[in-house]
Amino acid sequence: MPEPLLKRAEDVEYQEQDAADGMYRGVLVGPDDGAENYAMRRFRLDPGTEVPRHTNRVEHEQYVLSGTYVVGIEDEEYVVDPGDSLFIPGGTVHWYRNESEEPVSFICVVPNAEDDIELVE
Repeated sequence: MPEPLLKRAEDVEYQEQDAADGMYRGVLVGPDDGAENYAMRRFRLDPGTEVPRHTNRVEHEQYVLSGTYVVGIEDEEYVVDPGDSLFIPGGTVHWYRNESEEPVSFICVVPNAEDDIELVE
């Protein structure tokens, strides 16, 4: 049986992601913390960061914490703001672009399952 957990913000380590320069991910709660079903992650996109078109095997639920940026989903682009939420089903082509002069951040919750990331030309 997993133990309850409180993880302080200063205890979360952020790592730059291979998908794009200026994209950082920190796992807020995940399998290493005893979470059996889902991982909650926080992403930061520095100004000018572009994450290429890609798909994931698993679904994503996202919540925008700060900043305004562009999210592409299939054939549409959306400008998202703090407080906006997104659902990106598994297999859906999506991408991100921070055109602002400020970093942006969002929470992303995903199932703890095998996830293949495929870049889309």
